[in-house]
Amino acid sequence: MGCLRTWFGKGLPLAGMMALALLPAAAMAGEADIKLPELNNVTFNILGMELGARLLLFIGLAVCVLGGLFGVVQAMAIKNMPAHRSMLEVSELIYTTCKTYLITQGKLLALLQVLIGAVIFVYFFFLVEMPLLDVLVVLMWSVIGILGSFGVAWFGMRINTYANSRAAFASLRGKPLPVMAIPLQAGMGIGMLLISVELVLMLIILLFVSPEKAGACFLGFAIGESLGASVL
Repeated sequence: MGCLRTWFGKGLPLAGMMALALLPAAAMAGEADIKLPELNNVTFNILGMELGARLLLFIGLAVCVLGGLFGVVQAMAIKNMPAHRSMLEVSELIYTTCKTYLITQGKLLALLQVLIGAVIFVYFFFLVEMPLLDVLVVLMWSVIGILGSFGVAWFGMRINTYANSRAAFASLRGKPLPVMAIPLQAGMGIGMLLISVELVLMLIILLFVSPEKAGACFLGFAIGESLGASVL
């Protein structure tokens, strides 16, 4: 029986050795290895109609664009609400401070992107041995993800400073509903634009990037978007 024990000297029983031998080999794969199906070959039966996957995604893209426009319309509607001049001056002062913060964080994001980008390049190109073009795609979409987060953060700061002065002016009337409705309207605008931007970028990957490269694009976008969101 001694020869049936492992060479580690731990006295592993024969049954344990047989169980280990029957285990499947570990599969090494990640998000960059995802291969999407060909959209032209996928159809869905909706209300008795056969619709292709690509058509459905284009419909979703149009809906997301409309959602983003809804956020912009909300911002313009709040901007056009009445406000006292002194309140507007305070709001612009707050916005100027926010812009300084955003610019400073943008510089930090640029430095972090250089650092993270170097790590991404070394890991995927030298360790995983991913093709150079795929590594560059990951880096490109990481930058796009950061720019998306940065743009939404700027929009949020702008619409909130609009809402501050308008809600303060509305409170002078002594009616609680406008004071509650204006911040709610601003929040809806920010939320719709945030969701719409994220979904538009992901749908662009699904629709216009080859299935072999989509996994790398999603990975880069996730890295950049998460980095931008954590800093901003």
